[in-house]
Amino acid sequence: MPEVLVLFYSRGGSVARLARQIARGIEEVDGMTARLRCVPPVAPVTEVAAPPVPDEGAPYVDRRDLEQCAGLILGSPTRFGIMAAPLKHFIDGLGAEWASGTLVGKPAAVFTSTATLHGGQEATLLSMMLPLLHHGCVITGLPYTEPGLNSTRTGGTPYGASHHAGMQDDPRPSDEEAQLARALGRRVAELARKLG
Repeated sequence: MPEVLVLFYSRGGSVARLARQIARGIEEVDGMTARLRCVPPVAPVTEVAAPPVPDEGAPYVDRRDLEQCAGLILGSPTRFGIMAAPLKHFIDGLGAEWASGTLVGKPAAVFTSTATLHGGQEATLLSMMLPLLHHGCVITGLPYTEPGLNSTRTGGTPYGASHHAGMQDDPRPSDEEAQLARALGRRVAELARKLG
């Protein structure tokens, strides 16, 4: 069955919860499944190697996941208006996939979470789109025909799904954020099915 890869980095749990909502949306599309994967953390000095499998949550991504996916949805917390270093580090290592066209023609989307409402959600989403464009992906967002975009008081943008965790770092998406995340998953899955 064709799979959409939901690839993310999550430190506080917000992005991981949003990823699960996106996966639910993907699996609402007949004949499509979601593959949840995360990237390992990075540090300026490595004292101990990260385990090959995370202690909990989604497994770490493998390059074969990119080859096998019918679509790709990237997620990251916002770090000063751009994606977090672990996701960027992983993307920076995809030269061979770029040269061979592994992702060319595959639908792709992005999602994020911030502690502050105006903490750079849209800038972060745009920063994740740039490498996807270089890889030849077909970028999709959320159209304003999604009712939640017009009524949300927390996260959710036409650039992709988002979550406002607040200064208390609440990882649970609001009802509107969850609805928009599922809509994004459905949208990419539907495009992947049509393009496949």
